[in-house]
Parts: sequence; structure tokens; C-alpha cells
Amino acid sequence: MADVSKANAKIIGILVVVVIAMFGFGFAMVPLYDMVCDALGINGKTGGPVAAAQHTVDKNRLITIEFVANNNENLPWAFKPNKVTVKLHPGQNTRISYFAKNNSNKTMTVQAIPSVAPGYAAKYMKKTECFCFNRQTLKAGESMDMPVLFHIDSDLPKNVNTLTLSYTLFDVESVKTKSDQKQGKIS
Repeated sequence: MADVSKANAKIIGILVVVVIAMFGFGFAMVPLYDMVCDALGINGKTGGPVAAAQHTVDKNRLITIEFVANNNENLPWAFKPNKVTVKLHPGQNTRISYFAKNNSNKTMTVQAIPSVAPGYAAKYMKKTECFCFNRQTLKAGESMDMPVLFHIDSDLPKNVNTLTLSYTLFDVESVKTKSDQKQGKIS
């Protein structure tokens, strides 16, 4: 009987250690994922602003850039690119814009989150100016064109001929309110 109790205690101890290790691994996954994606260049995230400068333009190559716009769930905004595609030479500065209109009956603040596909090509898209760098506030019924000034680095791999730049709009106040409710700040 004592041997069975000892064996059960040992198994319980091992299971507790496994559960703690799994819990720790779950928390470590986010920073590990970010590190691996950054190292391999596969996360699809674009960086922040880069300084405007002269770039070597590769006139022997044309790249197609596709533009996509999405609203987060239940966001009452019209949001679309003013051009769906452009063809450009790597290194060529290009300005495009997105149209946004607040169709709600109140002032709203949104944040645009960019993404590039294929993900590994995101590091070659350099934005000098972008509405995604700041939150955008529009009054009820107000609309605006929001600019993006960018270029694609000339050292973009030769097998990449098309990039997709996608933005998703998020209601900043809604996200903040939901976060506050989860933390018990709003009853």
C-alpha cells in the first residue's frame, strides 16, 4: 500500500510539473513567435515610418501592388482604397490613398493596422507617410482621403512580383471599453 501511495505521489508531482511547464510555455509562445517571425521575415507586419530619401529605382522590373481595406467587426465606416492596384518599379516612391467615411451618428476614433502579403516581403515595403501611423478621428458623416507614401526596396527577391498591402480599421474606443470591462474597470 505504501508503494502505491508513493507511486501515486510521484505521478501527481510529475503531472504538476508538466502542467506548470505547459502554462509557462503558453506565455512564452507570443514573444517566441514574434522573434521567429522577425528572424525569418514572415510576419507580414510593416514597420514604422522611414525617412524620405533617394532610392535606386530598378527600371528593369515592375511590381504589382494590390490594396485591400477591411473593417473590424461592426465598425460602421466605409473604407476602401482609391486605387485597387498599381504597377511600380522597385525603389520608386508612390503615393496612393484610402477613402474613409464615418457612417455612424457619433464621432469615432479608429486605428488602421497594416499587413503585407506575402509576409516575408513586408520588410521590403518602406512607408514614409501613412495614415496608419496615427489614430484617425472623424465626426458623424465626415469623410476623408488618407494618404500612404511608400516604396518597395530594390532588393525585393526576384520571385516576388505581386505584393498585397492590407489595412484593417479598429474602433479604438470599443477596444478600450472591452479591455476595461475585462479588467473590471467599468461595471
